[in-house]
Amino acid sequence: MGLSAWKQFRSSRWALRVNPSSGNLHPTESYLIRDGRVFHYAPREHALEERAVLRQEAWAAFAGSSPGFLVGLTSIHWREAWKYGERAFRYCQHDAGHAIAALRFAAALLGWRLTLLSEWSDDEIAAVFGVDRAENFVGAEQEEPECIAAVTPQDVQPWLDADPALLVEAARAAEWKGRANALSPSRVDWPIIDQVARATRRVRVARLPGSAEPALQSSRNTLPDRAIRARDIIIQRRSAVAFDARSSLPRRTFTAMLARTLPDAPPWDAIDWPPHVHLLIFVHRVEGLTPGVYAYLRGPGVLAEWRAAMRPEFLWERMNDPNDPNDSNDSNGLYLLLPFNVTWVANRVSCDQDIAADGFFSLGMIARLESSLRERGEWFYRRLFWETGILGQVLYLEAEAAGARATGIGCFYDDPVHEAAGLSGKEWQSLYHFSMGVPVDDGRLTTEPGYEWEK
Repeated sequence: MGLSAWKQFRSSRWALRVNPSSGNLHPTESYLIRDGRVFHYAPREHALEERAVLRQEAWAAFAGSSPGFLVGLTSIHWREAWKYGERAFRYCQHDAGHAIAALRFAAALLGWRLTLLSEWSDDEIAAVFGVDRAENFVGAEQEEPECIAAVTPQDVQPWLDADPALLVEAARAAEWKGRANALSPSRVDWPIIDQVARATRRVRVARLPGSAEPALQSSRNTLPDRAIRARDIIIQRRSAVAFDARSSLPRRTFTAMLARTLPDAPPWDAIDWPPHVHLLIFVHRVEGLTPGVYAYLRGPGVLAEWRAAMRPEFLWERMNDPNDPNDSNDSNGLYLLLPFNVTWVANRVSCDQDIAADGFFSLGMIARLESSLRERGEWFYRRLFWETGILGQVLYLEAEAAGARATGIGCFYDDPVHEAAGLSGKEWQSLYHFSMGVPVDDGRLTTEPGYEWEK
């Protein structure tokens, strides 16, 4: 969650962070509870600010002998709303997903696990991190609780089973320090943001029958050598602002990137639901693949549903690689739908942005919406956006590892995307767009490390 670099152009200087954010606005705040001490993380100083000390007996009763700590994320909607208006809510949710993945990767590099404690209510999260204390936010923008996670080198189950009420009671009785600072002297109200936030808050419910449980298989060994390279990739991640419109990506690299979006390795073990988001891909320049519209299905059982829901003229041709001896005849999840030049389509549906057409490919993340909310509750709306943010973070790092660059695209015309695919109704909805290619860098900018000790 810290700074990855400083950029400068003439007298203007600004920071970049490890976790990406829409417009580099960073509405996501992070908190930590360790041994009963509650901290807020200050990224500029790379320091923890102590806010409260909970009763030790409460922490001991909650955590027992399990080593580890809690991490929480909140959103400040105004940080996005001043620029993006009502779109701010979903941008904050994208950013929360990016942050979850960034934290999970950081834990993995140390051989630790990070798992969302999905049964906590938003009120409980707000209480233990002190963001429900109105007296600490007088004149300042309120923070909306998003999620809480346990970080541990051992079995995460004791953290999942622990009763939040023990910490909530201790937090409400604690003495708190610090007040939120105001971001701006004036604000514009966007009532729809508050309405959606209220409608999608998580309340305490029993665990869903048959819900997926995170696999407990992360290594606890000493930091491996390959993690050094991973750290470099994580720190160097940037959001591209333009692509060269001519470079191509090897097919094997492309399919390997897609495989990283499958839920069989970090960061996917941080969440406890199976894939609800699949990919509609506009392929422009991938070696060995015909330009066109493709589908990539991240879970079983979706093929028949998408074929029935989409345009009848789509081919649904499986894209196994005949030149790769390691590629079996089994489906790899990638299907060609329509073969033709789709650069103009990608450009148009992504708010006429050239960056959607000038890279190797761009894509829309299509989420199962209507039935998900009906079966789980309105609170799952946020989780769908978190899933797209996690997908985005995976693709960001895959791009850097391939010597390329990527960018999230938050502005797009969702209805034309659905029309292009033949989707109708509210069951499948495009929630996030993404693009990848070889960047065109601005040589006028200078770059410095995020912190002095990184020099």
